[in-house]
Amino acid sequence: NGGKKIMDFMVDSTSNKLKMLFLLDKMEIPLTENSIIDICTSRNNWLNYMDCKEVLFQLLEAGFIFKTEGDNEERYGITYEGRNCLSLFFQRIPQSLREEITTFAKDNRMSFKRTQEYVSEYIKNEDGSYLVNLKIKEPMIPNSLLEIKLKVPSTSFATPVVLPGQPPTNCTLCTFPSITSNSICDAHTPLV
Repeated sequence: NGGKKIMDFMVDSTSNKLKMLFLLDKMEIPLTENSIIDICTSRNNWLNYMDCKEVLFQLLEAGFIFKTEGDNEERYGITYEGRNCLSLFFQRIPQSLREEITTFAKDNRMSFKRTQEYVSEYIKNEDGSYLVNLKIKEPMIPNSLLEIKLKVPSTSFATPVVLPGQPPTNCTLCTFPSITSNSICDAHTPLV
């Protein structure tokens, strides 16, 4: 009976690895560890927290995923070897779960991309004004693709510029690029 428990554990472990590889393949972008844990445990209950951490480590060690480092955040993506493994064994993931993961990735890919790649912050200057720094980053490129620095007179101007990267609940229009347009929610007013 103890042998069956070990086999069940190994099957679960393989299944969990395939689920994570499938997710990373369908998301099509490298994800931070926090994003992976959020997706797999909190939002979807595909894995528990400890299994998620362990599977991430095992897949990295096996060379099925890669890790990039930059700006204090590591990101994980699927390697060629991981895609090859997935192509051989993806059918072990139930069809309904594959469809669920595919739909989730399709519906949420851009949101996670924006959250991870749009960086905004503000710093108080000595004269009481604020420097707002907005960046668009690419995971594999060390420098920002775009960086905009704005000097604003107070936090009432700085906060609405910084917050669009973290939109309030139900704010679907409020994103970093909307700063240059009028498509900003009621909570955020454009700087004119």
